[in-house]
Amino acid sequence: MSRTALVTGGTRGIGRAISEGLKAKGYAVAANFGGNEDAAKQFEQETGIKSYKFDVSDYEAVGAGLAQIEADLGPVEVLVNNAGITWDAPFHKMSKEQWDKVIDVDLSSAFNLTRQVWEGMRERGFGRVINISSINGQKGQFGQVNYSSAKAGLIGFTKALAQEGAKKGITVNVVCPGYIDTEMVRAVPEKVLEIIIATIPVGRLGKAEEIASMCAYLASDDGAFITGATMTVNGAQYIAG
Repeated sequence: MSRTALVTGGTRGIGRAISEGLKAKGYAVAANFGGNEDAAKQFEQETGIKSYKFDVSDYEAVGAGLAQIEADLGPVEVLVNNAGITWDAPFHKMSKEQWDKVIDVDLSSAFNLTRQVWEGMRERGFGRVINISSINGQKGQFGQVNYSSAKAGLIGFTKALAQEGAKKGITVNVVCPGYIDTEMVRAVPEKVLEIIIATIPVGRLGKAEEIASMCAYLASDDGAFITGATMTVNGAQYIAG
Protein backbone atom coordinates (compact mmCIF):
# COMPACT_ATOMS: atom_id res chain seq x y z
CA MET A 1 0.00 0.00 0.00
CA SER A 2 1.41 3.40 -0.99
CA ARG A 3 2.16 6.04 1.59
CA THR A 4 -0.07 9.09 1.74
CA ALA A 5 1.52 12.49 1.15
CA LEU A 6 -0.09 15.89 1.67
CA VAL A 7 1.27 18.97 -0.06
CA THR A 8 -0.18 22.28 1.12
CA GLY A 9 -0.48 24.90 -1.59
CA GLY A 10 -0.08 21.85 -3.80
CA THR A 11 -2.00 22.75 -6.96
CA ARG A 12 0.12 25.56 -8.39
CA GLY A 13 3.76 26.56 -8.85
CA ILE A 14 6.34 24.76 -6.74
CA GLY A 15 3.59 22.94 -4.84
CA ARG A 16 2.18 21.46 -8.03
CA ALA A 17 5.62 20.20 -9.06
CA ILE A 18 6.05 18.58 -5.62
CA SER A 19 2.61 16.94 -5.85
CA GLU A 20 3.37 15.56 -9.30
CA GLY A 21 6.86 14.46 -8.28
CA LEU A 22 5.59 12.51 -5.28
CA LYS A 23 2.84 10.89 -7.34
CA ALA A 24 5.47 9.78 -9.86
CA LYS A 25 7.33 8.10 -6.99
CA GLY A 26 4.26 6.08 -6.05
CA TYR A 27 2.75 8.13 -3.22
CA ALA A 28 -0.99 8.64 -2.82
CA VAL A 29 -1.01 12.44 -2.97
CA ALA A 30 -3.47 14.95 -1.58
CA ALA A 31 -2.99 18.55 -2.73
CA ASN A 32 -4.36 21.31 -0.55
CA PHE A 33 -5.41 24.69 -1.90
CA GLY A 34 -6.84 27.79 -0.35
CA GLY A 35 -8.90 29.70 -2.86
CA ASN A 36 -8.40 29.27 -6.61
CA GLU A 37 -10.99 26.61 -7.40
CA ASP A 38 -10.61 26.92 -11.18
CA ALA A 39 -6.89 26.22 -10.95
CA ALA A 40 -7.56 23.30 -8.60
CA LYS A 41 -10.08 21.74 -11.00
CA GLN A 42 -7.65 22.10 -13.89
CA PHE A 43 -4.91 20.58 -11.73
CA GLU A 44 -7.08 17.57 -10.91
CA GLN A 45 -7.97 17.03 -14.58
CA GLU A 46 -4.36 17.26 -15.71
CA THR A 47 -2.71 15.25 -12.94
CA GLY A 48 -5.33 12.89 -11.55
CA ILE A 49 -4.41 14.10 -8.05
CA LYS A 50 -7.31 14.94 -5.72
CA SER A 51 -7.33 18.45 -4.28
CA TYR A 52 -8.71 19.56 -0.93
CA LYS A 53 -9.77 23.10 -0.11
CA PHE A 54 -9.16 24.34 3.42
CA ASP A 55 -7.55 27.32 5.12
CA VAL A 56 -4.15 26.25 6.46
CA SER A 57 -4.11 29.21 8.86
CA ASP A 58 -7.26 27.90 10.62
CA TYR A 59 -6.52 25.04 13.05
CA GLU A 60 -10.07 23.68 13.01
CA ALA A 61 -10.34 23.83 9.22
CA VAL A 62 -7.05 21.93 8.99
CA GLY A 63 -8.42 19.24 11.29
CA ALA A 64 -11.50 18.80 9.11
CA GLY A 65 -9.36 18.69 5.96
CA LEU A 66 -7.04 16.08 7.42
CA ALA A 67 -9.99 13.94 8.49
CA GLN A 68 -11.30 13.92 4.92
CA ILE A 69 -7.88 13.08 3.48
CA GLU A 70 -7.47 10.21 5.93
CA ALA A 71 -10.92 8.87 5.03
CA ASP A 72 -10.07 9.02 1.32
CA LEU A 73 -6.40 8.03 1.24
CA GLY A 74 -5.26 6.99 4.69
CA PRO A 75 -3.25 8.78 7.39
CA VAL A 76 -0.73 11.35 6.23
CA GLU A 77 2.78 9.94 6.46
CA VAL A 78 4.55 12.58 4.36
CA LEU A 79 3.69 16.23 4.98
CA VAL A 80 5.03 19.03 2.80
CA ASN A 81 4.30 22.44 4.35
CA ASN A 82 4.51 24.49 1.18
CA ALA A 83 1.57 26.92 1.43
CA GLY A 84 2.62 30.54 1.51
CA ILE A 85 1.73 34.07 0.50
CA THR A 86 3.51 37.39 0.16
CA TRP A 87 2.13 40.81 1.11
CA ASP A 88 5.09 43.10 0.72
CA ALA A 89 5.66 46.59 2.07
CA PRO A 90 8.56 48.52 3.56
CA PHE A 91 8.39 48.10 7.33
CA HIS A 92 7.46 51.73 8.03
CA LYS A 93 4.33 51.19 5.92
CA MET A 94 3.54 47.59 6.90
CA SER A 95 0.16 47.16 8.58
CA LYS A 96 -0.67 44.80 11.41
CA GLU A 97 -2.93 42.94 8.99
CA GLN A 98 -0.07 42.43 6.55
CA TRP A 99 2.12 41.07 9.33
CA ASP A 100 -0.54 38.78 10.83
CA LYS A 101 -1.77 37.31 7.55
CA VAL A 102 1.68 36.36 6.27
CA ILE A 103 2.78 34.92 9.62
CA ASP A 104 -0.47 32.94 9.92
CA VAL A 105 -0.33 31.43 6.43
CA ASP A 106 3.43 30.99 6.04
CA LEU A 107 4.47 29.97 9.56
CA SER A 108 1.55 29.14 11.86
CA SER A 109 0.16 26.81 9.19
CA ALA A 110 3.17 24.54 9.72
CA PHE A 111 2.13 24.14 13.36
CA ASN A 112 -1.53 23.63 12.40
CA LEU A 113 -0.72 20.82 9.98
CA THR A 114 2.23 19.17 11.69
CA ARG A 115 0.71 19.14 15.17
CA GLN A 116 -2.32 17.24 13.92
CA VAL A 117 -0.38 14.51 12.08
CA TRP A 118 2.51 14.27 14.56
CA GLU A 119 1.02 11.84 17.05
CA GLY A 120 0.02 9.44 14.29
CA MET A 121 3.55 9.55 12.90
CA ARG A 122 4.96 8.83 16.36
CA GLU A 123 2.61 5.88 16.85
CA ARG A 124 3.48 4.37 13.46
CA GLY A 125 7.22 4.97 13.91
CA PHE A 126 7.52 6.71 10.57
CA GLY A 127 7.03 10.23 9.23
CA ARG A 128 8.45 12.81 6.89
CA VAL A 129 7.90 16.53 7.43
CA ILE A 130 9.31 18.81 4.75
CA ASN A 131 8.97 22.55 5.20
CA ILE A 132 9.38 24.92 2.26
CA SER A 133 11.17 28.08 3.34
CA SER A 134 12.96 30.54 1.02
CA ILE A 135 16.28 32.16 0.24
CA ASN A 136 14.72 35.26 1.79
CA GLY A 137 14.23 33.41 5.06
CA GLN A 138 18.00 32.90 5.10
CA LYS A 139 19.27 36.31 4.01
CA GLY A 140 16.29 38.64 4.41
CA GLN A 141 14.81 40.90 1.75
CA PHE A 142 13.83 44.55 1.55
CA GLY A 143 10.07 44.98 1.85
CA GLN A 144 9.58 41.47 3.19
CA VAL A 145 10.05 41.70 6.95
CA ASN A 146 6.85 39.65 7.43
CA TYR A 147 7.71 37.03 4.79
CA SER A 148 11.38 36.73 5.77
CA SER A 149 10.40 36.38 9.43
CA ALA A 150 7.92 33.61 8.65
CA LYS A 151 10.34 31.73 6.41
CA ALA A 152 13.19 32.07 8.93
CA GLY A 153 10.79 30.78 11.56
CA LEU A 154 10.28 27.62 9.52
CA ILE A 155 14.01 26.96 9.72
CA GLY A 156 13.95 27.17 13.53
CA PHE A 157 10.77 25.09 13.65
CA THR A 158 12.54 22.41 11.61
CA LYS A 159 15.71 22.30 13.71
CA ALA A 160 13.84 21.96 16.99
CA LEU A 161 11.22 19.49 15.82
CA ALA A 162 13.79 17.23 14.14
CA GLN A 163 15.29 16.55 17.55
CA GLU A 164 11.91 15.47 18.91
CA GLY A 165 11.07 13.20 16.00
CA ALA A 166 14.43 11.49 15.50
CA LYS A 167 13.94 8.52 17.85
CA LYS A 168 10.43 7.92 16.51
CA GLY A 169 11.49 7.47 12.88
CA ILE A 170 10.32 10.91 11.85
CA THR A 171 12.58 13.21 9.84
CA VAL A 172 11.99 16.96 9.64
CA ASN A 173 13.83 19.03 7.03
CA VAL A 174 13.51 22.40 5.36
CA VAL A 175 14.08 23.30 1.73
CA CYS A 176 15.04 26.90 0.86
CA PRO A 177 14.39 27.60 -2.82
CA GLY A 178 15.96 30.55 -4.55
CA TYR A 179 14.20 32.27 -7.44
CA ILE A 180 12.22 29.61 -9.28
CA ASP A 181 10.66 29.83 -12.74
CA THR A 182 7.01 29.97 -11.71
CA GLU A 183 4.05 32.06 -12.79
CA MET A 184 4.60 34.36 -9.79
CA VAL A 185 8.25 35.05 -10.62
CA ARG A 186 7.55 35.45 -14.34
CA ALA A 187 5.06 38.20 -13.42
CA VAL A 188 8.00 40.34 -12.26
CA PRO A 189 8.84 43.11 -14.80
CA GLU A 190 11.38 41.88 -17.34
CA LYS A 191 14.05 44.41 -16.41
CA VAL A 192 13.77 43.49 -12.73
CA LEU A 193 13.94 39.81 -13.61
CA GLU A 194 17.12 40.39 -15.60
CA ILE A 195 18.69 42.03 -12.53
CA ILE A 196 17.67 39.07 -10.36
CA ILE A 197 19.08 36.51 -12.78
CA ALA A 198 22.35 38.45 -12.95
CA THR A 199 22.81 37.79 -9.21
CA ILE A 200 22.46 34.00 -9.65
CA PRO A 201 25.88 32.45 -10.39
CA VAL A 202 24.45 29.60 -12.48
CA GLY A 203 22.83 32.24 -14.68
CA ARG A 204 19.21 31.11 -14.66
CA LEU A 205 16.09 30.70 -12.59
CA GLY A 206 15.58 27.38 -10.86
CA LYS A 207 13.00 24.87 -12.03
CA ALA A 208 10.08 23.84 -9.85
CA GLU A 209 10.97 20.24 -10.68
CA GLU A 210 14.36 20.74 -9.02
CA ILE A 211 12.64 21.60 -5.75
CA ALA A 212 10.30 18.65 -6.21
CA SER A 213 13.24 16.28 -6.69
CA MET A 214 14.77 17.41 -3.41
CA CYS A 215 11.46 16.87 -1.62
CA ALA A 216 11.03 13.41 -3.13
CA TYR A 217 14.47 12.41 -1.92
CA LEU A 218 13.86 13.70 1.60
CA ALA A 219 10.55 11.81 1.67
CA SER A 220 12.16 8.54 0.59
CA ASP A 221 13.72 5.77 2.64
CA ASP A 222 17.09 6.84 1.21
CA GLY A 223 16.72 10.14 3.10
CA ALA A 224 16.20 8.53 6.49
CA PHE A 225 19.50 9.78 7.98
CA ILE A 226 18.88 13.38 6.94
CA THR A 227 16.96 15.33 9.55
CA GLY A 228 17.13 18.88 10.87
CA ALA A 229 18.82 19.90 7.63
CA THR A 230 18.43 23.10 5.67
CA MET A 231 18.63 22.23 1.99
CA THR A 232 19.63 25.30 -0.01
CA VAL A 233 18.54 25.17 -3.67
CA ASN A 234 19.33 28.55 -5.18
CA GLY A 235 22.08 28.25 -7.81
CA ALA A 236 24.67 29.67 -5.36
CA GLN A 237 22.83 32.99 -5.14
CA TYR A 238 23.18 32.76 -1.37
CA ILE A 239 25.51 30.36 0.43
CA ALA A 240 24.74 29.91 4.10
CA GLY A 241 27.68 29.55 6.46
